[in-house]
Amino acid sequence: MAWKTSAGNNFDATERKMTGTPGQIAWAEQIKPWVSAEFDRVARVLARAASSRGHQVQTDTQAVIAILEEKRAEVMAKVQAGYFIRNWRELNDQVRQMIGQDARYQAIKARKAGERRLREDFDPVPPEQIKT
Repeated sequence: MAWKTSAGNNFDATERKMTGTPGQIAWAEQIKPWVSAEFDRVARVLARAASSRGHQVQTDTQAVIAILEEKRAEVMAKVQAGYFIRNWRELNDQVRQMIGQDARYQAIKARKAGERRLREDFDPVPPEQIKT
C-alpha cells in the first residue's frame, strides 16, 4: 500500500516488515489505514478552515499541515505492531495532540497571541463605542 502525502512524500507500507506476533501484525495492519485516514481528515479540516481566510492564516495553516505530514511519516514508519495497538486502536485526538506538542506549532500560536495582544493594545475605540 503506497500513498503520497500533501507534502509530496511517498510512503510505502510494504517497504518495512512489521514486528510482533502474527496476531499483533494483523491487527496493526487493520489499524494503520485508519491512522492514515485520520491524518488526512485533520489535514482537510485545516485546509478548509483556512481557505477563506487571509494570507497569514493560510501560510500558518500550510506550516501546520507540513508539521502534520512529518508526524504522519514518523507514525507510519513505526514497525512495532504493538505501537499501533497501544496508541491508535481507538482514534481520539492523538493527531491534534501531536501537533500541539510540536515546538513549531507552539511558536505559531505564540506569535498569533502576541499579534492579538498588540491589536488589543493599539486598536482605536470602535466607532460604535464613541459617544457623541
